[in-house]
Amino acid sequence: MFREMRRFKQQVSNDKCKEILTNEWRGVLSVLGDNDYPYGVPMNFYYDDKDNAIYFHCAKEGHKIDAITKHNKCSFTVFDKGVKRENHWSKDFTSVIVFGIIEIVEDREIAREKVINLAEKYFPDHSEISGEMNAHFKNALCLKLTIEHISGKQINES
Repeated sequence: MFREMRRFKQQVSNDKCKEILTNEWRGVLSVLGDNDYPYGVPMNFYYDDKDNAIYFHCAKEGHKIDAITKHNKCSFTVFDKGVKRENHWSKDFTSVIVFGIIEIVEDREIAREKVINLAEKYFPDHSEISGEMNAHFKNALCLKLTIEHISGKQINES
């Protein structure tokens, strides 16, 4: 169903992909937007290996929600910070692309748990999370991207 990587010698392991999804902070969620144009939006995220899913939080309405409601297939791309080559302008980095089904987490208790997990990744002081959740969670949605396919690639700029 999904294509094999054409430059297979640059392919990285699933473990490396999961490491990047766990440690990196932002990626681009791509959905089928208005008039079937691709719509890519930078997103913070939380990868849950146990669920084989990526979680996001967002507003209850907007372009992204409209697109997901019409067509629930998406992709999500993340890449690491890379390493600059010695005596060269370029960097080597690893990218990960995930394909899957995205949906709104309807169960508010599960949504709350996953948004707290997401917040724990980003907040330097965990004591702030409770206040933020109390103030803003009522106005937010939690999205779940169930992973159907994942691949990673070592990229050597030159």
